[in-house]
Amino acid sequence: MKRLYILRHAKAAQAEPGQDDHARALTVRGIADAEAMARYMRKNGAKPDRVLISTSARTIQTADLVLRELDGVPRGDYRDGLYLAAAGKIATILKSLPAKLSEVMVVGHNPGLEELAALLAREPVRRKERERRGELDEKFPTAALAVLDFDMDRWRDLKPGTGKLADFVRPKDL
Repeated sequence: MKRLYILRHAKAAQAEPGQDDHARALTVRGIADAEAMARYMRKNGAKPDRVLISTSARTIQTADLVLRELDGVPRGDYRDGLYLAAAGKIATILKSLPAKLSEVMVVGHNPGLEELAALLAREPVRRKERERRGELDEKFPTAALAVLDFDMDRWRDLKPGTGKLADFVRPKDL
């Protein structure tokens, strides 16, 4: 069994003229949303073995706020390749992870994360899963979290349409 947490960075400031997009920091609302999501994750027992983080300022800040709240979580694994990465590229990174990792979190950007969650999620089986999938298909806002469970032993076996959408939560839900 594998669990994947897909966390979009929290709300970031608009880029100033001449400012590098990579350097955009979180807004006050973004900080509050990331902290609320961190509390939600702790309360729900999130314990990722590895946390893959895009190297942008907003993703690093989001991850730092979340990791501070979770007990026993390893330091972040910062990856340049996750910066504005497409779903296929993120999936390739996930497939390269060691089988010993049970729970992995990715902190990154849209549209790649939203597309990844939609790509990996199976057809909903139960009503709650259908509701979550409908919310996911509607919008994957900043600081949103999708949690997918996979019945597999190795990350390299990750395939589209095989993940149970165990949770989807947005800051407005908290």
